Amino acid sequence: MEVSYLPAGFLLILSLFAVLVSGSRRTLPIISFDEGYTQLFGDDNLVVHKDGKKVHLSLDERTGSGFVSQELYFHGYFSASIKLPADYTAGVVVAFYMSNGDIFQSNHDEIDFEFLGNIRGKDWRIQTNIYGNGSTSIGREERYSLWFDPSDDFHQYSILWTDSQITFYVDNVPIREVKRTVSMGGDFPSKPMSLYATIWDGSDWATNGGKYRVNYKYAPYVTKFSDFVLHGCAVDPIEQHISKCDIAESSQAIPTGVTPLQRIKMDSFRTKYMTYSYCYDQARYKVPPSECVINSQEAERLKSFDPVTFGGGRRHHGKRHRRSRSRHPEDISI
Repeated sequence: MEVSYLPAGFLLILSLFAVLVSGSRRTLPIISFDEGYTQLFGDDNLVVHKDGKKVHLSLDERTGSGFVSQELYFHGYFSASIKLPADYTAGVVVAFYMSNGDIFQSNHDEIDFEFLGNIRGKDWRIQTNIYGNGSTSIGREERYSLWFDPSDDFHQYSILWTDSQITFYVDNVPIREVKRTVSMGGDFPSKPMSLYATIWDGSDWATNGGKYRVNYKYAPYVTKFSDFVLHGCAVDPIEQHISKCDIAESSQAIPTGVTPLQRIKMDSFRTKYMTYSYCYDQARYKVPPSECVINSQEAERLKSFDPVTFGGGRRHHGKRHRRSRSRHPEDISI
């Protein structure tokens, strides 16, 4: 399906990349909930704060809850500050993601932040993932721990999506960059998407493969959202004209989005906090997917604490290393 993009998208993309290349603090406009979103499901399990800028989503035995952007977007920068539920959160999944599954049911695209709860005393884990053109048979997951407790306070989670790359950020630190390659073909997300946020029961898989399930004794589980940024090319899916966003993004003047300083921080984060990458999962992929660029040091580090998944051999508990955890953001600073 050929779609049309609003003329304002041209200016949105140019201003977006001007902010990114400047290296200064982002000053993208923060909108109220009603300006950009509408309730998806959950009845009164979605509560908008009286100032209109904060939203609470909750999960109880009756239902989860969620919201969705009012517009479809084709590329841009999308962000929210999120505070996750505390205490025992096994089986609870909070998701902040882009998708067009309601329009392209057999060949949808997706860009995911997924927050996977845990048993008491264990920290939330973050998972990022992408699908393009319905390529769900190839999971492109990465998982990470964090340098802070995401249930203590609000932290910013952001997605930059362009024609050539996708970058995930936590508190303005890039944690993952997915560059479009020829080998990915249609597996790179390339169709307009809506932005979603949900909380739901993922007992069957979210914590230790479903070993620990949601315990509704601790319900309701409440996650809080604020500081909404929807800065992209809004799409009218009905009209059919050439996209001016495409023209803007094909310009050689547009930067990559990750500065040299940010790349150092990203490498540091991944060295300290990445716990899983699909590219090294030998149990799932005998040959890594074609877009993977194998880093030998990264491979050895992952193999050291999970030799079955990342080394293809037997598990030797004596060789498994537990990494120490710092809670200070300075650990990923220069």
